[in-house]
Amino acid sequence: MADFIPPDRHEGASINGESRPAARKAARNKKPPPRPSRQPGQAKNPSPAPPPLWSAPEVVDQPVNRQAYAAIDLGTNNCRLLIARPSGENFTVIDAFSRVVRLGEGLAQTGRLSEKAMDRALAALKVCADKLTRRNVRLARSVATEACRRAENGDEFIERVRQETGILLDVITAQEEARLAVLGCHILLEEGTGPAMIFDIGGGSTELVLIEQGGPVPSILDWQSVPWGVVSLTESCGDEAATYELRAARYAQMRQLVFDSFLTFRERIGSVELPHLRLLGTSGTVTTLASLHLDLPQYDRKAVDGLIVPADSMRQISQDLATMSPEERRALPCIGNERADLVVAGCAILESILDIWPATRLGVADRGIREGILRSLITADSEGERSRQALRRQKRGPA
Repeated sequence: MADFIPPDRHEGASINGESRPAARKAARNKKPPPRPSRQPGQAKNPSPAPPPLWSAPEVVDQPVNRQAYAAIDLGTNNCRLLIARPSGENFTVIDAFSRVVRLGEGLAQTGRLSEKAMDRALAALKVCADKLTRRNVRLARSVATEACRRAENGDEFIERVRQETGILLDVITAQEEARLAVLGCHILLEEGTGPAMIFDIGGGSTELVLIEQGGPVPSILDWQSVPWGVVSLTESCGDEAATYELRAARYAQMRQLVFDSFLTFRERIGSVELPHLRLLGTSGTVTTLASLHLDLPQYDRKAVDGLIVPADSMRQISQDLATMSPEERRALPCIGNERADLVVAGCAILESILDIWPATRLGVADRGIREGILRSLITADSEGERSRQALRRQKRGPA
C-alpha cells in the first residue's frame, strides 16, 4: 500500500517539505478536514470517514523503483486512473482504468453537480480505490478539475468522496492543470526552434500553453484556460438540429464562442517570434480525430500516441463531423455512443486553436495529466530517497 500524501506542487520539492517518515507521522496525527455545513435535508450525523486506505509501513523501505505510484484524474467527463512503477527515466504502467462519468452533466444550466452525476463518479472512484489497495500503491495523487472548481456543491462532493472511498481529491487550479498536462506529454512535441503550443481539450475547460523547450522540463511562457470543454460547450449551445444548415450554424456558433474567449491570449502572443509552428494536443478529441484520419477499425493507442497529422486533415474531419447527424457519427468507428454528441464541440475547439496557432501539422498525445502526476510523484520521491541516503551516510561518518 502507500502513503496517501499529495506532493508539493512545485517541481522537485520534497513531499510537503518533510522527510517521508515525518510526513507519515504528520498524516496519521492530522485531524480530518471539517465537514461542510449541513444542507437542508442532510442527515445531522453523517457516517464517519473510513480508515485511510493507503498506509502500509511494511513497503516503505523498498527501493523506489520497485514501488507502485498512482494518479487519478477526475474530469468533467471522465474518471481516469494510472498505476505505474519507475523504469529508468520513464515508468511502466501496471494498471489503468477509465470510465465516462459525465460529472459536469447539467452544470452549465444549474451551477451544481447533479446527484446522478455524483453517483456515477463515486462508482468509478470506488473502482479506483479498490485498485489502489490491490496494487499496494506507495504514493498517489488524485485531482479534480473544472467541474469541481465551478460547482456550488463541489466541496460537498469532495467530502462525500473522502467519506465513501478514502480518496482525497485535490481540486487543482487551471494553471496547475495546464502544468501537469505539459509535464505529461511534452516529450512527444516535434523538434524545432522557438516557442511551441500544447493544448488540452477537457470536458469543462480548455488550456492553451505556450512553452519553450530546454532542459528536462519545458518552461511555460504564457498560458490561458477558458471554460469551454466538450461538455460545457455542447450544453451551452443547445440540442442538435435536424438539418445540415442548422447543424452548420450551431457549429459556427461554437467556434465563435471559443475563438472570442481566446482573444486576449491571442493578442498577448501576437509578438512571439515563430520560426517553426509546432502544436501538440492531448485530449479525447484529437485522439478520436487521429483515429478517423488513420481509418482505424477500432481505437489503437499505439497507433495514435505520438502521431503527427496534417492540420488540414483534422480540419476537414472536424467539418465533416459537425454537419453529420448524431446517428451518422455513432456509426463511425472510434466514436460510438459515448462521443457522438460531444465530439462536435471538441472539433469546434480544435479549429479555433488552429485559427490562433496556424500550424501545418498537429502532434497527437494519448497522455496528459495522469502522466504528469506520476512524473511529479516519482521525481519527488526519488529526490527524497537520495536526501535520506545522504543523511544516513552523514550520520555514519567517514568509512
